[in-house]
Amino acid sequence: MSANMTPYRIVQKATLLGALLSTAALAQAQDSVKLANLVELSGPGTTAGTLFKNGVELAIKEINASGGILGKKISYTTEDTQSNPGVAKGLTQKAVDNEVFAIFGPVYSGSIMVSMAESKRGEVPNFTGGEAAAITAQGNPYVFRTSFGQSVSFPKLVRYVNTKSQKLALIYVNNDFGKGGRDSLIKLLEGTPTKLVADISTDAGQVDFSAAVLKAKQSDADAVLIYTNEEESARALRELRKQGWKKPMIGETTLTGQKVIELAGDAANGAVAHVGLTIDAPQLKAFGAKYKAEYKSESDHNGIKGYTGVYILKAAIEKVGKLDRKAVAAALRGGCFSTKQQPNILMDVCFDDKGELDRESFLVEVKNGKAEVVQTLPPLRQK
Repeated sequence: MSANMTPYRIVQKATLLGALLSTAALAQAQDSVKLANLVELSGPGTTAGTLFKNGVELAIKEINASGGILGKKISYTTEDTQSNPGVAKGLTQKAVDNEVFAIFGPVYSGSIMVSMAESKRGEVPNFTGGEAAAITAQGNPYVFRTSFGQSVSFPKLVRYVNTKSQKLALIYVNNDFGKGGRDSLIKLLEGTPTKLVADISTDAGQVDFSAAVLKAKQSDADAVLIYTNEEESARALRELRKQGWKKPMIGETTLTGQKVIELAGDAANGAVAHVGLTIDAPQLKAFGAKYKAEYKSESDHNGIKGYTGVYILKAAIEKVGKLDRKAVAAALRGGCFSTKQQPNILMDVCFDDKGELDRESFLVEVKNGKAEVVQTLPPLRQK
C-alpha cells in the first residue's frame, strides 16, 4: 500500500471499478441477443440433442455473418442436460438467472416437461424439440414447438394407418414421449377401421426387442407401429426382420431418421413414417447440404428443428421490432411466419395459442437404405 493510499480510498476505488465493470457487462449484454442451448449431449438423447445443437449453432453462425438480429449479434452458451430432467431444470434456472433472451431445448419430452416451469418463471421464450402432447397442455405461454406435437402429427399418421391396417400392433417406449403417443393413437383409432390388437410397452434404452416383436407376431396384427427413440427404433427394426416380419412397419418421424437407417441397415428398408421434417423434401435439401458441409455428417429432423427454431425467433423479433421477450412470445402465439418474410424458416409455419405449430409434412419410405418422400401432406388445419 502506498503512503498516500488509505483503506477507505482503496475500497472507494474498488467500488468504482466494480461499478464500471458491471456497466460494461450490461452494455455488452444489451449489444447481443443472448441464447441458451440446453440439449442432450450425453445419455439416451445424445443423437437427438447433438443434431438439434448443431442446427441451432449453424443458424446462429449464419445470422451473425449477415448482421445479426436488429443489428445485434447473437451470443450463446451450449450445455449438456445429460438426458436428465433434473439437470435440465437446473440449467434452465441458470439460463433464466443469466437473463438470456430465449432458450433452445431440451429435446426430450420428459426434460422439457420439468424444465419449462423455470423458463415460464423468467418469462423467457423456450423452443423445444419435445413432441409429447402434454407439453403444450400446461398453458405455458412461453413454450413453443420446433416440430409437430402429437396432437398435430398423430391425426395425420392415423389417416395413413387406416388405409394400411385393420389389426395394428403398437411397440412404444414407456416414457413421456412414448406414452403421449400411445394415448393419442388409442383415442384417434376409436371409430376407425383399425383396431389395436397388441399394446406393447418397452423401456428407454432397451437393447433386446425379441419379446416385444414376438408379442406383435402372436397378435396376428397386419401392421406394426413403432414409436420409440432412435437407437431403440433401429433395434426393433432389426429384430422384426430377424423374426421374419414382412408386413408394414409404420411410425412417426423418428422411425425413418438418418441415424435409425444407419444403425438398422437393410432392416430399415420398407419402413414408412409420417415425417414433419426431412432433408429429403425438396424445400429442405439445401439445408441438408449446408449441414453436411459444416458437420461432415447427415442431418435428420432434429437438426432442422434447431435451425428453423432460431430463424423463427429471428422473424418474431423483427416482427415486434425490439428485444422484448414478452412481446416476442405474444407475437409467436397465434402468429404465422412465411418463407417470403424469412426464407431460412424453410417452410411456412403457424402457431396456435398453446405454442403448437402446423405446416406441411411428408410421408417417407426407406428404399435401398435411403429415405424417400413419397407424398406431401397439407397442414392439418387445411384437412
